[in-house]
Amino acid sequence: MVVEPKVKGFICTTAHPAGCEESVRRQIAYCKEKGQVDGPKKVLVIGASTGYGLGSRIAVTYAYGADTIGVSFEKEAKGKRTATAGWYNTKAFEKFAAEDGYYAKSFNGDGFSREMKDQVIETIRKDWGKADMVVYSMAAPRRTMPDGTAVSSVLKTVGKEFTNKTIDLKTNEVKEVTVPVADEEEIQNTIKVMGGEDWSDWIHALAEADVLADNASTIAYSYIGPVVTHAIYKDGSIGQAKKHLYETSRKLTEELADRGLKAYVSVNKALVTQSSAAIPIVPLYISLLYKIMKEEGLHEGCIEQMYRLFADKFVKKEVDEAGYFRLDDWELQDKVQDKITAVWDQVTTENIQELGDIDGYWEDFYQMFGFHYDNVDYSADVEI
Repeated sequence: MVVEPKVKGFICTTAHPAGCEESVRRQIAYCKEKGQVDGPKKVLVIGASTGYGLGSRIAVTYAYGADTIGVSFEKEAKGKRTATAGWYNTKAFEKFAAEDGYYAKSFNGDGFSREMKDQVIETIRKDWGKADMVVYSMAAPRRTMPDGTAVSSVLKTVGKEFTNKTIDLKTNEVKEVTVPVADEEEIQNTIKVMGGEDWSDWIHALAEADVLADNASTIAYSYIGPVVTHAIYKDGSIGQAKKHLYETSRKLTEELADRGLKAYVSVNKALVTQSSAAIPIVPLYISLLYKIMKEEGLHEGCIEQMYRLFADKFVKKEVDEAGYFRLDDWELQDKVQDKITAVWDQVTTENIQELGDIDGYWEDFYQMFGFHYDNVDYSADVEI
């Protein structure tokens, strides 16, 4: 069938299989061009099908020459409904990795569940013996707890509500949005979904099953951002979860010190992802950021960030005083943030095209779902 993008708010309900394959192909080509360095060779990526997780899986394969196991929760095609982009991304990655001689096995299901952990542990034991790196890149809106109850995360502030500009992705209209205050239960639920609890469960399960190599490393991802987004992100409900994630990295390193485990958090740059598109204020900030960083020659997408993380910062163990890898270092340069501060109060619906890179925002958005690639024939019939 001919597949066209169907956008509702901040999500696209269709994905293009050939476009997703082209996306993966381009990310692999970037890493191949950059070349290999020495690094871990057996890498488990939890949350491996889109965004930073997919970029991580591609980067460790082609920067380190690593074999990978990926875990994700995606939907396959049904009737006239396409599969999710992550489903097509995973199939494309497995195809390219196999052609290049790399082991790549993928599991599709609930990464929070004990059943998934057991399946992965058994596969590591059988195929690898032990894993020497675990990347934790889960980005789920809800989690089923071990007792069967379901909890959801919220995008809210803590303490007092916050009003600022955002962009309505349905209309490209710049307008004010007020973000409400999370209550204590919502904060705690957000921590359960987006904090470090499940990351810790994975690492301890792997260690107890003795499928985690001595001196292994594990990395999870976070975002801090500039002052303009702090109320919703750094200090909001998500921020409380990310603080828990950081505390978890310290605890894991302490608890598994006898095995030499090192747990890190990488603070990444603001990018168009399925998660960030849902956060008030952030899409407007990203559109301004893209324009400025492109003008300064500093812009990176997911794969450029992940290659720089694994081939440079991780290899050098280049962390800040708190122990974070800082991939937002270029974003938070004074020359970038000063320019954003200067245009933030000026930006309106009428001048967003001039002051921001709204076209670049939408280009990245559509490409997440396999659309807007100039060498893909979108009028052709494809097998979904």
